[in-house]
Amino acid sequence: MNTINEYLSLAEFESIIFGNNKVVISDVVLDRVNESFNFLKEFSGNKVIYGVNTGFGPMAQYRIKESDQIQLQYNLIRSHSSGTGKPLSPVCAKAAILARLNTLSLGNSGVHPSVIHLMAELINKDITPLIFEHGGVGASGDLVQLSHLALVLIGEGEVFYKGDRRPTQEVFEIEGLKPIQVEIREGLALINGTSVMTGIGVVNVHHANKLLDWSLKCSCAINELVQAYDDHFSEELNQTKRHKGQQEVAAKMRQNLADSTLIRKREDHLYSGDNTEEIFKEKVQEYYSLRCVPQILGPVLETINNVASILEDEFNSANDNPIIDVKNKHVYHGGNFHGDYISLEMDKLKIVITKLTMLAERQLNYLLNSKINEILPPFVNLGTLGFNFGMQGVQFTATSTTAESQMLSNPMYVHSIPNNNDNQDIVSMGTNAAVITSKVIENAFEVLSIEMITIVQAIDYLDQKNKISSVTKKWYNDVRQIIPEFKEDQVMYPFVQQVKDYLINS
Repeated sequence: MNTINEYLSLAEFESIIFGNNKVVISDVVLDRVNESFNFLKEFSGNKVIYGVNTGFGPMAQYRIKESDQIQLQYNLIRSHSSGTGKPLSPVCAKAAILARLNTLSLGNSGVHPSVIHLMAELINKDITPLIFEHGGVGASGDLVQLSHLALVLIGEGEVFYKGDRRPTQEVFEIEGLKPIQVEIREGLALINGTSVMTGIGVVNVHHANKLLDWSLKCSCAINELVQAYDDHFSEELNQTKRHKGQQEVAAKMRQNLADSTLIRKREDHLYSGDNTEEIFKEKVQEYYSLRCVPQILGPVLETINNVASILEDEFNSANDNPIIDVKNKHVYHGGNFHGDYISLEMDKLKIVITKLTMLAERQLNYLLNSKINEILPPFVNLGTLGFNFGMQGVQFTATSTTAESQMLSNPMYVHSIPNNNDNQDIVSMGTNAAVITSKVIENAFEVLSIEMITIVQAIDYLDQKNKISSVTKKWYNDVRQIIPEFKEDQVMYPFVQQVKDYLINS
């Protein structure tokens, strides 16, 4: 159980959306939100406040008479519930609710406390709004996507509930929930912010950390297969380069390979002084995809950590407009809803995950190309060469999927298109960036699944399962529970999907 109070850590955020921890709203938050609401209601009585007694966007020059101000908020929510494309996954929608809840809890938005209560109920009862991938440009935040959340809060639209897509009103009746009653600016406060791109971003970081861990484990296993020397991940070599990510990846490799009987020391072989060959049969050093793992995955690690830090700052920030400042008795108009921070970080994240995917694809190619590795049959084919195909078919899938990620890694951050009568003349495209990053991450899991099946086949061909490290042995056994050793050709797609699910859910 997590209490929304002052600051929500990324770990607490993840425990709610992935661990199903419950949300409790503290009295401190309720008092803060109520004070903000009451102040705005009084302050706006004889002043022009955007979105309270004015129209929106380029229509802000029009005063809205007091009798129409509540309907204005409903009009905003309904008119902007215009998303298209695939629905966001329930976990991404749940993350969006939590990100918006945390922002509104800061007391800078002037919403009625009923909004806070109902959002917490949605999270705790696992009711997630139907939110579509397409719609927001990320300038006034996620206007379209967050409108679909607001639509649910006023009792309209659709939700996902117990695996089904159902009308909100029907589910509210089942759970005994009542829609919010708009009081002053609940519509604008709900949709004017970065919470969807941020929520998706948290899900992306969660999965990116898993991918990094699996990529490191695969890299270690391949080094075992070829009985590589240990100096390329040694502390001595990696401390000569000052990058912390590289040093941490190398340290994890040493930890993962600590009890392997296959990794060799250079001083026992090429440094022994007994070698008189003119042309060395053994490789002096491995291909880059095996030897440069700390240098390749180090930047990935550092980028993921930096993205996580930015996301944590964002969902703990007031990211709507205007900002209600009770302490100074003022309402500030500005651009905290702009999503450039998240857009840029999502672009960085998808670039490094694509590079991780490229590493996996090159490692896979190394295993499948017998002329390169010189220890395995072509395509790690354990059957009859020429008659059976081994892993030949799934390599095409890994290659094409990697190519798609390379194309998707072009940045959204620099693809601003003015809209809204040019009121929004430079935008972030942050939600697009987050959604595309999700696709790149899914692609990475698919390529790693193919690589892992290939690795376990190679371990069995080389009869190394009793020599590999305990870390490698653990996931080797898990994968073998999904797909036993095979010599005859298999229909591969069910196994690839099952290994992918294992990687995501472990």
